[in-house]
Amino acid sequence: MAWNEPGGNNNDPWKNKGGRDQGPPDLDDIFKNLFAKLGFLSGGKKSGPSGGNGIGGIGISLIAGIAVVVWALSGFYTINEAERGVVLRFGQFSHTVEPGLQWKPTFVDTVIPIDIQTINTLPASGSMLTEDENVVRVEMEVQYKVFEPYKYRFSVTDPNESLRQAMDSAIRYVVGHSKMDDVLTSGREVTRQQVWQELESIIEPYDMGIEVVDLNFKDARPPEQVKDAFDDAISAQEDEQRFIREAEAYAREIEPRARGQVNRMAEEAEAYKQRAILEAQGEVARFEELLPQYVAAPDVTRQRIYLETLEDVYSQSTKIVVDTEGSGNMMYLPLDKLLQQQSGRQPLPQSRNTIEGLRNNTGVVDQNPNTRPSTRSNFRPGRN
Repeated sequence: MAWNEPGGNNNDPWKNKGGRDQGPPDLDDIFKNLFAKLGFLSGGKKSGPSGGNGIGGIGISLIAGIAVVVWALSGFYTINEAERGVVLRFGQFSHTVEPGLQWKPTFVDTVIPIDIQTINTLPASGSMLTEDENVVRVEMEVQYKVFEPYKYRFSVTDPNESLRQAMDSAIRYVVGHSKMDDVLTSGREVTRQQVWQELESIIEPYDMGIEVVDLNFKDARPPEQVKDAFDDAISAQEDEQRFIREAEAYAREIEPRARGQVNRMAEEAEAYKQRAILEAQGEVARFEELLPQYVAAPDVTRQRIYLETLEDVYSQSTKIVVDTEGSGNMMYLPLDKLLQQQSGRQPLPQSRNTIEGLRNNTGVVDQNPNTRPSTRSNFRPGRN
């Protein structure tokens, strides 16, 4: 007989206890059957007033164990080499962890990784009023890194915003106490150093755990309305510096040469001095040698000195022979050329022969040439 025929066995899979017009059973019955099977597999005992199956202690332990394993595995995390971890336990700072594989109790600790090796960049710019009441736009860039993670995270609400405001304040203070020409041209490095010092003095009381690595002065320019005039002024200042460097280079080049000329002139003057002293001493010696001869024979000595002086003079000048007799025409020829023609075109030195001829023409003849001194002098004593 089929399961659904009247009077047959009720094998309804939905366990309906009524007629066949009833719907599927309640969900409570399904869960009861499921719990009964779990209790049966775990060796649990039936309980309850309706005779349903309960959850055994081993099933609860199994579920609890799986939950503990999942919770434990979820607590593992890694801190990178360039980072440090700030651990918060129930929202309060607990400690700092080093790089590597770490573990934390989930739902208890919260880890905030903070990079302490990367150099961060923060720009700052704005239009500012200088000391000489000019407007200039300045752009700078601060580079910093974190050296204390806890202070960086909890000293101020937003460290980047605090640093930005401190940077803006430092720039405005320094530019406000500087002249526009210094900010735009020659004083840029000085302005950069002053802004750096002012920034460190501002952020020091906040103790934000950051270190300023560098400060870059990116740009400084006047308003667009007067930019052309300031460009001309800057170009003129650059030309001035270039001319100064060229002048310094010329001075370095010409100074050693001038010093060399000074030293040469000093040496020549010293040599002339020594020569003049020696010549004076020689003249004195010749005078002392000539004085006894002059005392013994004044006329002869005076005449001899005169002739020797003429000999010295004529030996250094061109001699001309002029013939005024005959037809009346003036004919002249250098005496040295005549002597060369007479001697077979051999140049003759300005020897004693020339002065002998002059002596013959003048009618003055030295009868005793052996009495002449070996040295000559320009000393000319007066006649008696």
